[in-house]
Amino acid sequence: MNLRIILVLPVLALSSAFAQADTLYKCTDASGVVLYTNQKSNGKKCTVLSSEQPVSTFGAPKQATRTPSPTDFPRVDGTTQRGRDDDRRKILEQEFATEQQNLDKARKGLAEVEAARQADEKNYLKYVDRVQGFKDSISLHERNVSALKHELSSLK
Repeated sequence: MNLRIILVLPVLALSSAFAQADTLYKCTDASGVVLYTNQKSNGKKCTVLSSEQPVSTFGAPKQATRTPSPTDFPRVDGTTQRGRDDDRRKILEQEFATEQQNLDKARKGLAEVEAARQADEKNYLKYVDRVQGFKDSISLHERNVSALKHELSSLK
């Protein structure tokens, strides 16, 4: 029984030391300066804010510095920019129409391939390999159409 007490006392002493390390204090000195710390200071008025919670410290986030454009940086007037934006819109609309046509052709090709199975394709894997190329093409054109729609919707 005495052996148990001898073994338990150091464990209790260590656990209280760990609990004290996780205690957060708010200390105010004589001049009114407030300090948040995990170590209680003598000569300062300290109150316990929280205990048994891990304390983490980090600095204030750095603010991004904004560098102004150089004075000799070329500027574009509004009319020129609107013309460029219109040209961009026309190009994107043409690309969208072309991709939509390619997607329709790929879907039609897949439908034709799926309908007619070739005589030498007794092996199902040959058929799957041939059809997979058309499915990959359709997937590519669908992604392109989606990206162009997104690009067109983000124009001013």
